[in-house]
Amino acid sequence: MPDNFPILFTLEHAQQVLSRLRPTVGDMVHAYRGLQALAPAGPDPGDTLARNGGSRPSPEALSLMDRLQRALVTIRSEGVLVKDAARGLLDFPALLQGRVVFLCWMHGEGKIGFWHERDSGFTGRIPLEDD
Repeated sequence: MPDNFPILFTLEHAQQVLSRLRPTVGDMVHAYRGLQALAPAGPDPGDTLARNGGSRPSPEALSLMDRLQRALVTIRSEGVLVKDAARGLLDFPALLQGRVVFLCWMHGEGKIGFWHERDSGFTGRIPLEDD
């Protein structure tokens, strides 16, 4: 595969995978936001809870960390990249006009409707209809 991506998606295949992953993405977003709520002053919930001076994370935090980890593993096992767990932002590596780009989707959007160059990210999203 080009650039060491385990899979390059077609739009149709990405939409199929997304339909399976929607509940998992929702769980990821919920778990991440729950961790943020438990540690609002910290930079990153996972870092804050992991380096909390030796005290034990609460059962709620442990449960949320477990749910977040399971969701990330499930999503990544499909060859999908998680770009922002808090927003549920996913990238699907794809081949477009002979180059690798990312089909882009965010939790709450109906379908994959955008793509972007590998170096532009979310701010460089281009509607698929314009391509």
